[in-house]
This record gives sequence, structure tokens and C-alpha cells, in this order.
Amino acid sequence: MRILVLGSGAREHAIITALLGEDADHVITAAPGNAGIAQHVEVVALDPTKGDVVADYAVDNDIELVVIGPEAPLVAGVADSLRRRGIAAFGPGAAAAQLEGSKTFAKRIMEAAGVPTGRAQRAGTLAEAEAALDAMGAPYVVKADGLAAGKGVIVTDDRSAALAHAEHYLQQGGVLVEEFLDGQEVSLFLLSDGHTVLPLSPAQDYKRIGDGDTGPNTGGMGAYSPLPWAPEGFVDEIIATVAEPTVRALAAEGTPFIGLLYCGLIVTPAGTRVIEFNARFGDPETQVVLPRLVTPLSGLLFAAATGQLSGMPRPEFRDEVAVTVVLASEGYPDAPHTGRALFGLDEAEQVEGVHLAHAATARTAEGFVATGGRVLSVVALGADFAEARARAYEAIGRIGLEGGQYRTDIAARVVS
Repeated sequence: MRILVLGSGAREHAIITALLGEDADHVITAAPGNAGIAQHVEVVALDPTKGDVVADYAVDNDIELVVIGPEAPLVAGVADSLRRRGIAAFGPGAAAAQLEGSKTFAKRIMEAAGVPTGRAQRAGTLAEAEAALDAMGAPYVVKADGLAAGKGVIVTDDRSAALAHAEHYLQQGGVLVEEFLDGQEVSLFLLSDGHTVLPLSPAQDYKRIGDGDTGPNTGGMGAYSPLPWAPEGFVDEIIATVAEPTVRALAAEGTPFIGLLYCGLIVTPAGTRVIEFNARFGDPETQVVLPRLVTPLSGLLFAAATGQLSGMPRPEFRDEVAVTVVLASEGYPDAPHTGRALFGLDEAEQVEGVHLAHAATARTAEGFVATGGRVLSVVALGADFAEARARAYEAIGRIGLEGGQYRTDIAARVVS
């Protein structure tokens, strides 16, 4: 199959790695890709948010499936442009992508579908934000209403910090002030063709920059899968109470959800609640879910894109567990230092069960350099979490990046 993957991060590198691992003769192109991806497939310099540009390239190059990785092209309607040209696209159209693009839209859909979630108030002014904070009480949860690259959320007991966060994002639109929910968080990916949903394996990610869940939120500093502590029947419960009602509600509005429904969940004493929806594969959870997938990914993505999930068996996963640890630049997430050299990447991948997923790297005559905040993910498979963690941390210990930072407690809670 001729496949075009849109995006430039570790998520797209993970998707391409999974596709290349199939026993199939795929021709894969990434746009724009990154230096790590370019080691394995062709990369082309086109803007993934420009629907007509992407569609023209797909038609001219006989692309059979376009996999849209990041949220920005989805909200921009790239999937709509592709479908108008008869090209199979894995990703929702602009209307359905508002499930991620607008927290207010997502809450409305949840209410219409009867999906369990926390209370929320939208604020369009600082005065409204202050009133909502006082109504909800501490700990305060404030979310940017629109896209914020995974960094638009603050959870704090400090009212002034919550108000400052609201003030910042009010300049870009509204904010949501939400009820604080306490419990273990879960990321669950579900494939949807607009009617049928099929689940992938759940994962847990780590949003805070520091060990022990300290410091500011980031785009994600690590993850592990599966979840040995998840309640029995958890996935079936989420399909019945969250995924299927949401997909039905969107279909009823004439905006079918085709692609990857990311359910950000929290398991509270009162039951599981939805924290957020995303409209695409999550990062870094994709890095630990896809390496365990036995069912060919290409077939699943194409079936979802073409309305053929009905009757398909649930995807199968190997017994091995996966852990990923993210290497970030000094200063991330506020002001990352970029342009610094990376060393030891080949040595890291020599650790058994380990591979790398590049996120923000470039290649120079001297080697790789870091070009952004989250630089790469070290992904390790193992027979159990102790083995997978040991492999991941041995590998990341072989990588040199001046000022580089990473968490040392990823998946520590599930080591028996």
C-alpha cells in the first residue's frame, strides 16, 4: 500500500515504525517528517495543514491512504480535502475534530451522549474565570478551550497561578474551569469508522516535567502499557459508556468521527470519568501501544478510513510490556534550549528490546542535534515492567545531550 503519514513528531515515527514492521510491501512517505524518520522512509517538505497541497500530492503520487498524525491538520480540515478527492484518510473532518479543537464542543457532545465527565464552566473574560474558580474551588483546573499542544492545562492549589493561566489563554480564546477529579489516569485509543469502534490497549502517560508528578504540565514525559491495575472489564465499560455514545452523537449531527478517538480518563471512587477527548493518536502513549500490536496496523487504519471496521475482530497485542521515557531539552517546557548536539543514539539502540522515536531532531554533518523541547522517546519492550524499565533507562543513560532532562520514575508504580 502507498501510505502518506502527516506529521513530524515521535508519534508519527512510532506509526511509521509499526507500518514498516509489517510483513507487507508498503511504500511510506512522511510529510514533513523529521531526521529520525528520514533514516527509514522518504520525507517531503510540504505543509501538513494545507488540505489542497496534501490532496494534490496524494493524487499525483497515487497515495492510497493518508494517516493524519497531529491535531492541527485535523482541525484545519485536511481530511475533508482528501475525502473530496476520493483519497482514504485516517482522521476526522474539521467538524468532528472539534472534539479536540474546542473543549466547549467536547463537553456539549458528552452531555448529549450521556458520557460521564466532571463539571465545567466556560469563561470568556477574566471576571468570569474568577467567578468560576471560586465556584469550583481548589484544587483549581483551568484548560485552554482551543489547541495548546498538550500544555494548555493547569492543576494547582494556587488561585493566583490558576488565574494567570486563565488570563494567558483568554487572549487566545476562552477557557474552561473544571471540577477537580482525583484518581489514576488512563489513555485509551479507539479506532472509529464513524459507526463501529475497536479498542487498542490502554496506557498511562506522565504529564508533569518532574519526578513524583511535580512541576508544570508538558506534552508528556513518558508512558507505559498495558495497565495491570485496570479494573476487570474496564475497556468494555469505556466502549459502552463513552466511545460508542460519543460516536453515535457525532454521527447524529452529521459529523461522523473517522479516525482515532483518544479518551483521556480518570478512575475515581465514584467511577470512571472523561477528562478530555483528542482526535488523534496521543504522544507518548502511541510509542508504547503500537510496539505491542500484533494485528497489522495498516489494515486497521485503512478499514477505519473506508468504513469497514464492522465485523472485524478486536486488535491483538503481544504479552510483552512497553515503557517509554522522553528525553527533553534544558528549559523545557517554558523555554527549551535547542541546537545542541546529541550523542550515543546508536549505542542506545543496541540495548536489547530498545528503539528510538525521534520528535525534534535534525541531522548535520557532525550528527544529530536537538531542535525542540521533547527531543526523542526511548522505547523499551520487556517480559515485565522491571525488565522494560531497566532497558529504557540503560538506553537513555547512553545518550548525551547537554542540559537534557528526563523523569526517572516512569512505570515505577507498576514494577512488582
